[in-house]
Amino acid sequence: MLIVSVRTLLQVTGGVLALGSEETVVHGLAVDSREVATGGLFVALPGARVDGHTFVGAAIAAGARAVLVTRDDEAVRAAVEASGRHVGLVVVEDAQRAIEDLAAWHRERLACPVIGITGSTGKTTTKDFLRDVLASRLKVVATSGNRNNELGVPLTLFEADPDAEAVVVEMAMRGPGQIARLCGIARPTAGLITNVGVSHVEILGSQEAIASAKGELARAIPSTGRVFLNGDDAWSDALAADLSCGTTRYGLSADADVRAEDIAINDDGAAVFTLVCEQGKETVTLPLPGRHNVYNALAAAAAGLYLELPLSDVVAGLERATFSKWRMEMFQSASGIAIINDAYNANPTSMRAAISTLCEMPAEGRRIAVLGDMAELGSLAELAHFEIGEFVAASGVDALVTVGERARRIADGARTAGMPDASVRPCASAAEASEVLDDLLSPGDIVLVKASRVMGLELVVEGMVEPRVQPA
Repeated sequence: MLIVSVRTLLQVTGGVLALGSEETVVHGLAVDSREVATGGLFVALPGARVDGHTFVGAAIAAGARAVLVTRDDEAVRAAVEASGRHVGLVVVEDAQRAIEDLAAWHRERLACPVIGITGSTGKTTTKDFLRDVLASRLKVVATSGNRNNELGVPLTLFEADPDAEAVVVEMAMRGPGQIARLCGIARPTAGLITNVGVSHVEILGSQEAIASAKGELARAIPSTGRVFLNGDDAWSDALAADLSCGTTRYGLSADADVRAEDIAINDDGAAVFTLVCEQGKETVTLPLPGRHNVYNALAAAAAGLYLELPLSDVVAGLERATFSKWRMEMFQSASGIAIINDAYNANPTSMRAAISTLCEMPAEGRRIAVLGDMAELGSLAELAHFEIGEFVAASGVDALVTVGERARRIADGARTAGMPDASVRPCASAAEASEVLDDLLSPGDIVLVKASRVMGLELVVEGMVEPRVQPA
């Protein structure tokens, strides 16, 4: 937890003390007044839709001992003075920059390893695996929810106490320089890059540019650290070039440092494999469906072994791992329909992996794919969606429901590849897809729901879990 005096806060952020005492000490930092802990620091982030300055009074009522603002106006001062408490009021020019500077200051006081994770697919699941692997022996702080950007990374670091034994930081990439900026805050001692795909082509223009942006993590690792790379990804050689630190490669090939052998899929759709490494070999049964999750598990295993955890603890951590919502989340509806909810995000690689998982799952009824738009593919969008449709048709999916304008090309690709017209149902919205599914689904069917987050396909999942009751 961040523990800092107002005096140090002023020094680190370059702020000005408008009210209160420099001797005040705060414990913890929040940017949401509802999350302020007693004795904490509230940072009022300005915004067009929601302005944190309007919640200064609520934050103080919740127990804030100091507030950091960018606007020292009558309303802010009145909120502080009305509380009747000795609350520090610090004014800075840029609240986001102040948070980043505080996070970098706090990071310097952590003696533990910090592992940064990025990649085009699988980074959140890999983070979840690694968190639970390390937790078998260590006191771990890891990214929660979607805290993987310039605000989320500092908030993750603030959760770490001086006695933390490992910090796992997921890092998102929205453009060149972003991961370098996050590394400047978190100063990772090790980096893990899951793969380089084509998501973000719309922003960066080419896969080469994506690889370079992801590589900012690898290039930030000190010579005493280590970079973990997917040995089966075509870009790993380029990512490993000219690094001053050592590398560990994981994958399915025989020359991988940490590899999987004898992969099989059990009745739950989960992968069972032999984990092979320098420390020995052990059988692993993953706790979520999907053959592609073998790579995510291997990545976490490689990092855990690097931190000298026993192989048995690594395996135990992989097998008991829990995962973020909407990532291959599987459950049964009351009407007897099996649902795979993977609606958090999508790109061509993860789409294919999810479809393959659907087809490997045992099913009493039909296998139905509900697929929405994939965002940020730029000039590749038309072809990428069409090829996913071809993949659906070849995979043996029984019915396809598409959601969104881009996803109509998935429907086109499926029909072109021979999927019967009656089995393909293009929809304009999640609401329309829910209506189609109401008529389409029967007990025993298994349904995959996947799209980029902007499509809001969680509404489709909710519609299957809580179907609408039609009036008599």
